[in-house]
Amino acid sequence: MGQELSAADLIINPDGSIYHLNLLPEDIAETVITVGDPDRVGEISKHFDNIELRKGKREFITHTGYLGKRRITVLSTGIGTDNIDIVFNELDALVNVDFHTRRVKENLTSLNIIRIGTSGAIQPDVPMGTILASSFGLGLDALMNYYIHELSGDEHSLLDGIKTHLSHLKGITPYVTAADSSLLKSIANGMEQGITVTAPGFYAPQGRQVRAKNAVPNLIGLLNSFRNIDHRITNLEMETAGIYALAKVLGHKALSVNAILASRVNFEFSKEPNKVVDKAIKMVLDKL
Repeated sequence: MGQELSAADLIINPDGSIYHLNLLPEDIAETVITVGDPDRVGEISKHFDNIELRKGKREFITHTGYLGKRRITVLSTGIGTDNIDIVFNELDALVNVDFHTRRVKENLTSLNIIRIGTSGAIQPDVPMGTILASSFGLGLDALMNYYIHELSGDEHSLLDGIKTHLSHLKGITPYVTAADSSLLKSIANGMEQGITVTAPGFYAPQGRQVRAKNAVPNLIGLLNSFRNIDHRITNLEMETAGIYALAKVLGHKALSVNAILASRVNFEFSKEPNKVVDKAIKMVLDKL
């Protein structure tokens, strides 16, 4: 058992629940599905055979129940890697810290975490309605500047190529993490795959312009022109890279499944986004 964690480092509510998520250790399953939108939690749990728990605090809504004999938790994270930082550290604490002694457990639990989220394609041959699994998460946000993380050989090689490709962009320190290979094999079998870029915002950080001027006017073209052996960047969103990197640091398995709602190169957005998301949900649940 390690050093006792302080009340400032690990904040536990008076009822014994973790600070932001408002969950007790027994509330979560070892298979966790994350979604950005709190309303999407019910769209997944309605497929369960029974729901044993419903809890919510802020944007963090949690349902835990059973699909057949498999216990599953569905949790909304809200948008962005700042929220992923909260959710993943607190999920990890729920399974790997003894809340009574405030010490890390000797036997650690590895969660299976699957994101079902929405995304925009940046390749012309990835049409709206595609369900795409992220083979790698490429972060353009700053989250992993604050964590010690080690790269595999494949991640190192890919990151070197990306850094060269983006070398003229000032103030951006990209990071790369691979999907868990076992989840990629079991759940993403038959899905389109590619590198998913995680941006620190929705508008200019994803190459959009409304009134404020973009500092990187051709971001989409810059990203979709990258090639590294068989790898290419296929889509943009706001959580995947943080999920992959923190999952790896904490010893969990993660996969991101993207419902492609927009084609950024064709300037189109899906007229039936809910159908595309529902398709992604059913594809994942069928594989679990």
